[in-house]
Amino acid sequence: MEKDERQTHTARRKSEHIDICLHGDVRGQNVTTGFEKYRLRHTALPEIDFSEISLAGSFLGKRIKVPLVVSSMTGGTPEAAEINERLATVAEQRGWAMGLGSMRAALEEPELVATFQVRKQAPTIPIFANLGAVQLNYGYGLDHCRRAVQLVEADGLVLHLNSLQEVFQPEGNTNFKGLLSKIEQLCHTLDVPVGVKEVGWGIGGELAAALAARGVQFIDVAGAGGTSWSQVEKYRSRDPVRSLAAESFAGWGLPTATCIREVHTRVREVTVIGSGGIQNGVEAAKALALGADLVGVGRPLLAAAVHSRAALSRVCARIELELQTAMFGVGASDVQQLKTGNYLVECD
Repeated sequence: MEKDERQTHTARRKSEHIDICLHGDVRGQNVTTGFEKYRLRHTALPEIDFSEISLAGSFLGKRIKVPLVVSSMTGGTPEAAEINERLATVAEQRGWAMGLGSMRAALEEPELVATFQVRKQAPTIPIFANLGAVQLNYGYGLDHCRRAVQLVEADGLVLHLNSLQEVFQPEGNTNFKGLLSKIEQLCHTLDVPVGVKEVGWGIGGELAAALAARGVQFIDVAGAGGTSWSQVEKYRSRDPVRSLAAESFAGWGLPTATCIREVHTRVREVTVIGSGGIQNGVEAAKALALGADLVGVGRPLLAAAVHSRAALSRVCARIELELQTAMFGVGASDVQQLKTGNYLVECD
């Protein structure tokens, strides 16, 4: 394929992903995040001052004002560049951490690098670069990972796991064999922390323990209940067999709440990011109370970022207020207290 054709194809794929996520019915079917199974225990007399509640923390060696992360989403097109600039600007203003979309396109097509470069808009917050873990089986190695980090001045690198998406993607790579050992080697040679994330089907406790044992320093569980990437690829597919097969996986995956609980139980030495279908600050509070250290938010921010910076800032402010209010409601004065206190009631 000629370079111009490849570039056009990459840009088209990225644009299709944005459009489908914004306008298509891509939520998982007959599967939920699992947060509805928990209620936060109300405390009528919290004995704390609302204005003194602290949401601050740290991630990747940098301070953050809130335990919230802009989930890895996009890059690779002019529209994506504008979205990333807005996400980064607001994340910097409000003190969120930020993940970038998959950067394979930037490594293969240098003209796309600028669509991921947001350090100018976000000079102080933690930012992590992003590559598909499966690319380690398709010619990628330490140099590619190091280059991805350097291009965006990132504080860490996350490797995403998207096995089912690769099956249904027309251009998918499906050899996931032997990746644990390659991830381990990368963890011990790359000069920034390495994390691993799912894309919406969840990481359970057993895999989290295996990743932690190999040196992974942060894990984003990215559980089911939010965007289903088999549904996204169903809309892109021109193969009727793959499209119908993708529909059968609309309910696949481990609920986000289940993932957080399992991972928190099995591993304590890694930072746990709870993401996957998070819609508001009350769900974020539940995620933290279940054991997450940080909470990732995706599609609600994407929809707002497409509209305007002001709209995005309002969504972030709402989520922060909901989280702080939930903490006030249970009587937790800071995130650590929310994480360690007995604030959840399991419902029938």
